Amino acid sequence: MRVLLQRCYEASVSVEEVISEIAGGLCLLVGFTHDDTPETVEYMAKKVVGLRIFEDESEKMNISLAERGGAILSVSQFTLYADVNKGKRPSFTKSAPGEKAERLYDLFNTKLSEAGFIVETGVFGAFMDVKIINHGPITMMLDSAEMRK
Repeated sequence: MRVLLQRCYEASVSVEEVISEIAGGLCLLVGFTHDDTPETVEYMAKKVVGLRIFEDESEKMNISLAERGGAILSVSQFTLYADVNKGKRPSFTKSAPGEKAERLYDLFNTKLSEAGFIVETGVFGAFMDVKIINHGPITMMLDSAEMRK
C-alpha cells in the first residue's frame, strides 16, 4: 500500500463538480498492490494519523493530526504503482485489481473515520480532478513494504 500524503490548507475533489472538500489537514492519494491486506490497511491508517508533521510552538514538526485535529481528503490513486522502467508507456500490473483495491480503500477510510477524523473521499475508479493547496510544502510517500522491513 502506498499513500502520498500532503499537508494542506485545503483540498477538494471534483467529478464534473466538487463532490468533497476539506478546509485543512491531510490530502491522501492512496494506492494498493496485490499483497495488501486488511492488516496493511490498519497499519497505514495508524501511521497516517500518528505522523508528527505539523509544527509545534518551536516550528518543529512534532505534532500529529491526531493531536492537532483536522480533516482528511482520501482519493484512490492506482497510478501510485505505475511501472515506468521499460518503454514510455506506464504499466499498472503492480496495482491491485479494482474490486480488491476498492474493498481496501473503503476499509482504509473506515479506519480513519473510526480514529475520529472527518474523512472526505473521491469516487473510486472515476476520473477526478483534485485541487490541493499544499502547506509547507509537506509531501511524503508512505510505502507499507518499505516501512515494515
